Amino acid sequence: MNETIEQLLHRNSAPKLTDPGPDRSTLDYMFRAAVRAPDHAWLQPWRFLTIEGEARAQLGEVFLESLLRKDPGADDTARSAALASPLRAPLMVVVICRYTEHPKVPRWEQVISAGCAAHAMMLAAEAQGYAAIWRTGSYAEDPLVAHELGLEDNESIVGFLYFGSREGRAKPLPERPVNDYVQAWAP
Repeated sequence: MNETIEQLLHRNSAPKLTDPGPDRSTLDYMFRAAVRAPDHAWLQPWRFLTIEGEARAQLGEVFLESLLRKDPGADDTARSAALASPLRAPLMVVVICRYTEHPKVPRWEQVISAGCAAHAMMLAAEAQGYAAIWRTGSYAEDPLVAHELGLEDNESIVGFLYFGSREGRAKPLPERPVNDYVQAWAP
């Protein structure tokens, strides 16, 4: 079986990531793969922020502020989780959809394009021996987080991608019979 097909069939999120994270050369390939995502009208509706090192702890402070604005009485467990969230991997990439008004390319299509870019990055990382997980949650939709990350009014967060080396073994993947999801249209 073709190596690319094999990789697609066995892609698996890695909830536990550790050092080392992708190096600059690996990142270059990941971003080169990302910008090959389907892109109707060549709008390039994506951009990416890398967060690593001390910046991860600073983002944790932003997440904590976001949490406390929504839930001022958040307990210590929730507060600790907010602070620790960006620290779950050596590298975090924020995938951003940069929406451009266009008569033939609606917003939803541009968001999907950015999502395809995110998936391409994850596949490129795995192809080079790294692992990843895609997270969203309330922080991805919080205007405070968007502001602190420098997003413009026409931008939104598609996801937080965490990259590093897989800690432990990959979780088993269930078989999914494709016939459960595919049917022929019969007019």
